[in-house]
Amino acid sequence: MDHTSIEDQCAAKGMRMTDQRRTIARVLEAATDHPDVEELHRRAARIDSRISIATVYRTVKLFEDSGIVTRHEFRDGRARYEQVPDEHHDHLIDLKTGKVVEFRDEEIERLQAEIARRLGFKLVDHRLELYAVPLKKDEST
Repeated sequence: MDHTSIEDQCAAKGMRMTDQRRTIARVLEAATDHPDVEELHRRAARIDSRISIATVYRTVKLFEDSGIVTRHEFRDGRARYEQVPDEHHDHLIDLKTGKVVEFRDEEIERLQAEIARRLGFKLVDHRLELYAVPLKKDEST
């Protein structure tokens, strides 16, 4: 997905960007998965060994509080992060591997809005997380 860079979003919010924050921002932008803080720290420390895990925690919290990244808890006991997407998507989590698959389905989107309407509400936001295990060969038919 195309995003406005985290650095640009921080600048637009008047945030001071240190070299370490820039590194963490770039690591987050480059992530194709949904890393937790420990993984972000491993990746950032490969670029700048002076970055402490405390710095990563503080920076991710700052980005989250500013609405630049979003936090997910996919039932694996750790908070995982992604840059706030330009376009809504949902997640399917493979319980065997922890892999997160992003998807968007217009029928699901329409159905959720319709259910809210039937119950007397206007849907303004939602988060859908599907937890699954891979099909066995005999289950796929």
